[in-house]
Amino acid sequence: MFDDTWKWAGQFRKTEKNIGVAPSVINIELKKLMDDTCYQLENKIYSIDEIAYRFHHRLVSIHPFANGNGRHARLMTDLILIQKNKPRFTWGKQRLITEGSNTEQYIQSLRRADKRDYTHRTSKCEIYAAVIFVPRTRLKRR
Repeated sequence: MFDDTWKWAGQFRKTEKNIGVAPSVINIELKKLMDDTCYQLENKIYSIDEIAYRFHHRLVSIHPFANGNGRHARLMTDLILIQKNKPRFTWGKQRLITEGSNTEQYIQSLRRADKRDYTHRTSKCEIYAAVIFVPRTRLKRR
């Protein structure tokens, strides 16, 4: 699957970064995240949207890969929503790869969530649990 990509693609990072847990505890933190998320889903601790927002934020915070962590977290969050028969988030239909206001708002919302601020709102859209550009309209399933 990863033949034509980077040699490290699909492997957990082995070096420290300015974000994320130590490489030696990535497996442990991912297991805790999955256990917590399963418990929240089974016991309906939060709404499905809030569970998804919190999952996304924690997965980005763990930062398991050298690159592509935001894309991976959005994909995994979408999979949780699909599994629960909920539509995927729009993620704003904005590109977050290039520098600009979309990227900056995304990073700022993650920083707010780091401080447990899950209620920030902007005039453009609701920012909740570190997921920006998630207007209450969702992608329609095909």
